[in-house]
Amino acid sequence: MTRLTGTALRLTVFLGENDTWQHKPVYSEIVHRAHAAGLAGASVFRGVEGFGASSLIHTSRLLSLSEDLPVTIVIIDTEERVRAFLPQLDELVGQGLAVLDECEVVRYTARDTEESE
Repeated sequence: MTRLTGTALRLTVFLGENDTWQHKPVYSEIVHRAHAAGLAGASVFRGVEGFGASSLIHTSRLLSLSEDLPVTIVIIDTEERVRAFLPQLDELVGQGLAVLDECEVVRYTARDTEESE
């Protein structure tokens, strides 16, 4: 398990749920590549409503149900490791937004493996 405390870098990627890379969701490919790269963690969050550079509003409300809801991927690790991962985004993200910001990790622990079995 990666150890992570103190100052870290947070990479947040905003894109559409329907964005694909080689017939797979981009968000899934980003998470799997982050895992393969040994990054401390990655999570995907599906939005209920939003818009981006296209100015089209995507929503989950019934009257205007969208099949391309906003998706956010958040990855946190040391600055060096996150910056080394950025070239992966150039390959995967055709349209969207990526943001880096410094953060402070106050707790990063895994479940006890005996407890989760």
